[in-house]
This record gives sequence, C-alpha cells and structure tokens, in this order.
Amino acid sequence: MQPAAVERDFAARVEGLGFGALWFGEAPPTNEAFTHAALLLGATRRITVATGIASIWARDAAASVAAAATLGDAFSARDRTAGAHPYFVPVEHTVRARAALGPRPLLAPEHAFVLDDDADRARAVGRQYAKAYLRRTNYTNNLRDLGDTDEDFADDGRDRLIDALVAWGDVETIARKLRAHLDAGADHVCVQPLGPIETAADQLAALAPALGVSSA
Repeated sequence: MQPAAVERDFAARVEGLGFGALWFGEAPPTNEAFTHAALLLGATRRITVATGIASIWARDAAASVAAAATLGDAFSARDRTAGAHPYFVPVEHTVRARAALGPRPLLAPEHAFVLDDDADRARAVGRQYAKAYLRRTNYTNNLRDLGDTDEDFADDGRDRLIDALVAWGDVETIARKLRAHLDAGADHVCVQPLGPIETAADQLAALAPALGVSSA
C-alpha cells in the first residue's frame, strides 16, 4: 500500500542486504499482484520476487495465465515455481507439509517476527497482526488440525498461540525460531517484520547477520 517510489527503494534495500527473495501479498486495498511484481522486478537486479496471493476474486483464469506468462518471459522465474507457501502457520505445520509434499517440491513457509524482547509489547504487536486471520475459518481450521481450539483463538490469540505464530525477542532468539522451520523440512522461510512499515527495512537489516544473510 506504499507509493511506487517507496516500494522501489525498499526492494533495492532488501536486495542490497543480501536476501534472496522478496514476497508480497494481494488484498482489496493493496497493489494488483502481477503489476506489483513487475514494479519490484524492475527495481531490482537479481532478487526473486514472489507473491503469496494472487486473489481469485481479482481476475479470471485467462488473465492470470496471460499475466504470469508475460512476467515469466520478461524476467525468467517461470520454471522454478513448483512448491508450497504456507502462511500463518507454526513450525509443527512445516513438519506435516514436508511429509505431505515429499522431498522434492519447494516448501517456503511464512513466519512473522517482532524485534522486541519485551513480551507484552511484542505480543501486542503479534495480536494486532493475528486478529484478522483468527476471524477467518480457513486459517482457524488449519490451526485446529494442529490441535488448537477456540480457547487458543480467544482475545485475539492466547500467549501460547501468538508465540508459535510470531517470533519475538532479540535477533538471536528470532533467528533460532525461524531456523526451526528449516530443521522441520522447509527449504526457505519468508520472514515478515511486524510493526510500523517505516521500521521494516531496519528490522530486516538487524536480523540479516543472524540468519547468515550477507550484503550483496
């Protein structure tokens, strides 16, 4: 939901930090997915750009196929898209997803984080992020399959649930929680900094060394 100039600068900074991919979503108030991808690809040199969502309500199937083919021809990412990108899931889901997919497909779960070691502040940010998803049955049913209940969803998420879905603490603590997905079978983890948008790039810059990401 940022102006194009801000997005270009942010994408270039993320690439400069050494991250290998830049993920984005799509919802009614955000940029359209395929033109958004073109904007980010045009602002960077080599980083992979990936959308977690291209809404079925935003376009018909023919337009989706044509847009994907156009981007694939222009930026050559079309032959490396076989896999799964689970969203709003704990590490336990990654174990199940790898077992379901088998060893070959790419598994790239998303995991949010808050760079703050104050539990109350960090969990408050986590609940602000989680509350919209905890009102949607597709997300809560997924969590129920992992053993969560209505009690866990109450009050925008009890502590145990928020801690499973949002990594928080210092950089080493967060990196350890994110690496747990790799230990569980993920190939790649999409990390999502929470809080004011103005802090997102700084949070990623602080976290990068602990994740073994080196600047380009």
